[in-house]
Amino acid sequence: MSHIDDLIRDLCPDGVEYKALGEIADVGTGNSNREDATSDGQYPFFVRSKEVMRINTYAFDEDAIIIPGEGGIGEIFHCVSGKYALHQRAYRIHFLTDEIETRFAYFYMTRHFKAFILQKAVNATVTSLRKPMIEEFPLPVPPLQVQRAIIEVLDKFIELEVELEAELEARRKQYAHYRDELLKSKSGANEAIGTPLGSVAKVVRGKFSHRPRNDPRMYGGEHPFVQTGDVAHAGKQLIAYKQTLSDDGVAVSSKFPRGTLVMAIAATIGEVAILDFDAFFPDSVVGIVPNEKATVGYLYHLLSSRKEELIASAPGSAQANLNVERLNQLVIPVPPLEEQQRIVEILDRFDALVNDISVGLPAEIAARRKQYEYYRDKLLTFTHEVTMSDGRLVPSARLREDIDAADTEHVAGDFTTVTLDNLDPYFDDLAKLRMENP
Repeated sequence: MSHIDDLIRDLCPDGVEYKALGEIADVGTGNSNREDATSDGQYPFFVRSKEVMRINTYAFDEDAIIIPGEGGIGEIFHCVSGKYALHQRAYRIHFLTDEIETRFAYFYMTRHFKAFILQKAVNATVTSLRKPMIEEFPLPVPPLQVQRAIIEVLDKFIELEVELEAELEARRKQYAHYRDELLKSKSGANEAIGTPLGSVAKVVRGKFSHRPRNDPRMYGGEHPFVQTGDVAHAGKQLIAYKQTLSDDGVAVSSKFPRGTLVMAIAATIGEVAILDFDAFFPDSVVGIVPNEKATVGYLYHLLSSRKEELIASAPGSAQANLNVERLNQLVIPVPPLEEQQRIVEILDRFDALVNDISVGLPAEIAARRKQYEYYRDKLLTFTHEVTMSDGRLVPSARLREDIDAADTEHVAGDFTTVTLDNLDPYFDDLAKLRMENP
């Protein structure tokens, strides 16, 4: 960072000039509609969202920044180079001067454009952008050396995050494969050899008998009311919920104790989590309480591995759902309790590595994103205590001091770096366990 600091000090000691986008860029919309898209089109087709569609014709061949004219107002979605098509309610910003690197402007606008638009709106609600609003946005024009140095730093952070995301996805697939292999029945899923779930656990459907379901008298109390969406977003431990019941609502529902295995049987079918508090369930959720033959942790991993099977077996068309009878009949392998615990310990470690936001790869990604945002804000903000004169903005000494004194703990976060090398021993353990339990 000191290199960029030196460049700013040497190349623009008197400040950085700001110019309105309308002075240095061509701002305009496209002329295509979503109906023009085709799944196997030759060229990218940018619409009013982060989604990139395909199309067989192009309207532009250039470097540009793409922003939505409606929808995500103030968001900066894409930085493009080459041939592309553009929706009629999306804007392109193409620079007409060689004083600006498009990618530098993209980074700067990502950080500052939305605040500019909201500030312009004051008390009004902005539902769509107009060309003059975009053209008024002030963009700093530091020397190209400074712009390119900033691009290089921020691109490195983005590249690292992309690599970590790809590694996380690969590890999740690898984990799911080993988990499924370890937990499937020795004779295969199609053979009726094993133990019915109903013989090792009590499966109870939730209840909410009041009609209409949206009666406000039933809600807003202090009693947690767990629904299918809460289960789907929980991970292993269900610790949060969005709805509560009043005392009237409790009277028409069913209560389940902390430690119950929760499963969604409608909407997000097959999603499971372990309840971390006493709660009430509607009839779209079941509670599974193991007896002395099984542990809740083992059933969590086992049923997670059978999610696709459960979805496929759910009757119904527009609104598929499972029923308690089907779950009670589900045939599962039930090893001795000691072996169940051993399996759970190994799978818990892997589950944390690929899903827990406080450890492993998710923590690494979150820390790197925080690090990127920290440096992006420092590099692209020329305003702490500043003076404005004749269109020139003087960067304060405070910025340089902040960059030089950047504390590694604050920037990088407190996490253990996760690499392929230190993940491999965990997968070796899992493969070994699978060999021991063919």
